[in-house]
Amino acid sequence: MTDRFRWVATAERVLLATNRAAVIAMMMAMAGLVFTNVVSRYVFAHSLNWSEEIARYLMVWVTYIGAGLAMREGQHVAIEFGQAYLPEKLHVWIRGLVALAILAFLVVLTVAGIQFSEFAWRQRTPVMQWPMGAMYLSVPIGSSLFALHFLAIAREWIQRSPGLEVVSPTPDSALEPSPGEERAT
Repeated sequence: MTDRFRWVATAERVLLATNRAAVIAMMMAMAGLVFTNVVSRYVFAHSLNWSEEIARYLMVWVTYIGAGLAMREGQHVAIEFGQAYLPEKLHVWIRGLVALAILAFLVVLTVAGIQFSEFAWRQRTPVMQWPMGAMYLSVPIGSSLFALHFLAIAREWIQRSPGLEVVSPTPDSALEPSPGEERAT
């Protein structure tokens, strides 16, 4: 890798590490809040309303900022079976068009998210009285992160051939006990 593009690889590593750390921290905080509220409710007969609200908004933030990470690891549902039946020469073109459509959608979502966040900034959350616009910032920030993650893997994603992953039934021989092993009854 040339020195000219070394900063891109460094920036990508920093983005990944920061994004993962944020998702992990938010999930840990969410789990801690929910656990604390359950203990408080059933041991002390007192519910912490603020913990429910914060956990709810953390869940929204985790969803949006974690979506790009999930896409990077192939965890989103993808429908590729139709593409596998087309001539191989078209695969790259189709995936390129899909990539452009994804990026266009993310740009629209980012812009609309910023507008909606600005619109809702004066509204307050019911319990904590935080600006609702701050809660809605998860949409444009998450969309922007998704776009950055997608751009980082776009070339590889576009050039990848679709695969037909057929799940075959388990052969009967796999269900039979190994030699010297007894069948459970």
